[in-house]
Parts: sequence; C-alpha cells; structure tokens
Amino acid sequence: MSRKPSPFRPPFPPRRSVLRALAGIGAVTFGAAACGPGDSARAGGTAAGRDADDREIRFGAEWESHARTFMSWPALDSVWGEDLPYVRQDIARVARAVAEYEYVVLMARPEQVKAAQRACGSQVEVIPLPVDDLWARDIVPVFVEDAGTVTGVDFHFNGWGGKQRHENDARVAATLLDRYGIPRAQAPLVAEGGSFETDGEGTLLLTESSVVNDNRNPGKSRDRIEAELERTLGVSKVIWLRGVRGEDITDAHVDSLARFTAPGVVLVDRAAEGSPADSWSRAADQARSVLREATDARGRHLEIVDLPQPDLDRITGEGDDFVSTYANFYVANDSVFMPRFGDRKADDRARGILQEHFPKRDVVPVVIDTIASGGGGIHCSTHDQPGSPVD
Repeated sequence: MSRKPSPFRPPFPPRRSVLRALAGIGAVTFGAAACGPGDSARAGGTAAGRDADDREIRFGAEWESHARTFMSWPALDSVWGEDLPYVRQDIARVARAVAEYEYVVLMARPEQVKAAQRACGSQVEVIPLPVDDLWARDIVPVFVEDAGTVTGVDFHFNGWGGKQRHENDARVAATLLDRYGIPRAQAPLVAEGGSFETDGEGTLLLTESSVVNDNRNPGKSRDRIEAELERTLGVSKVIWLRGVRGEDITDAHVDSLARFTAPGVVLVDRAAEGSPADSWSRAADQARSVLREATDARGRHLEIVDLPQPDLDRITGEGDDFVSTYANFYVANDSVFMPRFGDRKADDRARGILQEHFPKRDVVPVVIDTIASGGGGIHCSTHDQPGSPVD
C-alpha cells in the first residue's frame, strides 16, 4: 500500500534502513476515578487552580471516569487517496473496541453518516457534524472541571500552525459544545489536545516546540504561555520538554513522547534497540533527563519507566511517516487501548508494561497500521469527555 500525502507527520518516525543510512449530557460533574489514580497505589487529592474570576478549575487525568469518547470519521481522499478506505477501517476498529467499554460518539459529515454507521456498528453513535479528518484529540475541546461543572476549552485549532487547512475541524470545538450544551471557554492561546498531558493533580507536561512557537502563538514567551495555561487549565506546575521543532506537523506533541500512568509515574518512549540516534530519540533522551530532575505539583520526584518501540523490520505497517511509539495509548473506562504493530515480542512487552501500571483494566491491542502510517495513533484519534458514564 503506497503512502499518500500525510495529514500528520509523526513525532517519532520510523527508523527503517533508509533513515538508518541517513544516521448529550450538558453540564455534568466529574465522576470518581474509575480505578483510582492510574490504578497505582499512589494517594492524592485534587489540585485546583483559580482564574481571574476566582473560580476553581481542574484538568482531570485521563484515567478518571469518562462520560464518552469522541472520534472523527476521515473525510478527505485528497489527503488519504487510495488509503482512505483502509484508514476508515482502522477508525471503525478503534471505535468498536472502545465502545465495548464506554459510550463512543463519532462525528461524520452528514453525507457520510450512513457509511460510518455501517462500518462502526450499532454500539457507536454516529452524529452528523462536518469534519475533515480523524484527529479528534486535537480538534475536540479540552475538558476541564470549572467549579464542579464540565467546561470545554477551545484552543482554536489552526491546522497545527497553519501547515494544513482544516476549515471544518477548526469549528468542531464550538459546534460540538453547542450541540451538547456544554459551556465553552476560549483559551488565550492556540494549541491542540495532543499537546497536553496531566496527572490530574495540577501537573502538566508539554513540549516547548509545539506551543512556544510563532506558528501558534507569535510573540508569546514561554513564561507568558505557562501563566496562561495555569489560569486556563487550573494547573500549578508545568514541566517543559524540548520536543522537536519543524520536523513533523505537530511539532512533536507530548502524547507520543511521555505519558502519566499515575501521579508521579511517567512512561517515556524509547527507540528500539540498535536504532541510530536522531532528533527524535535525542528529544526522548532530553525528556527523560528533564523528568528525572523534575518534581510534580505535589513536590514528588517522578518515577520514569521506559516504553520501548518495536523493531521496525518486524512491524506489519509501512511508510516514512509511520508512528511506532506505544506511548500514544488511550485510557478509557476499565480499559487501555494500545497499538499492535506486529513485532510480537515488542507488542507483548508493551502490553505487559501497561498492564503493570493499569492492573485493574483490560489492556486491548488494536491494529492501526494505516492510522500510524499517516503519522498518528489511538490517542490522536480519540478524545475523552470526563463525567459519569453514559448508559
């Protein structure tokens, strides 16, 4: 299957031989954590920030209870070409898998609703809402708790710094919030959902390359952006990772690099053994060094756990944009969804690591070769809305 123009270049691209040679519930309240914080035996309460109006704001962790998962049906053959049917198969496969554990709402263009519904099955609700592509993580608003009520923060998606035109996707945040009657807050900066990783206790991880960047936030310093994020998301500690600037469409989102599994515990992507050092592996090494020296919002030192990539000569997917990181996993109610790349040993090792950190959840591998060939993963294609589960 030949590659077509990619919508989303990978934060951690493949290291094949050529690269080696180059060296509807309206306002709802947050439910209790599904199995405690990350299922690990780490206690902790709620850290809340206050904005200019002295309201309590909290950005919850992904392992807390979800009302639903939002997804998006890829619409453009101008992006995917002959791969469009295959990437739709991947999206339907992810939607069906997640729907076994929680309610899934998939957005699709009105004329594509029937086809999407047939592909996803009756367990998935398909709604008519104009979209361009599948990257729900970045276009759906970031949900926070504001004085006990879920609010959607619109971070003004602009095609990853104007690298692509996504006119429909740019309107998704406002349209979706209006449809579900959820209050909308407009962020004072531009970013995407994949930029942020939180422990739910006031700590935020993100890459400088994806936010402190003139293609999103011209003229804004890191200190100013940090202060705006603290007010907007209610966090009290921001840990900055360097990332990689200008070598992928996201400018290196953190959700393919470093992920919390509980307060104080972070999984960090690591290149497969024997892979040459490149800008991506160096970014991961830099992140690992920063995290080892960092403390979180509670003053704790972080436990760092490596999450090794598969051997790229053993995977079933292909393409220069292939994302081979396991870090782009998605935590849903009672479950964790990870990619199955086809390197059996590496897949089993990643599943074991995730199971160790989420012992009370089912860890579900899903084949996503076409999504990955387009530069994304399961986390990129899903977005959780916090709250009590929808029946």
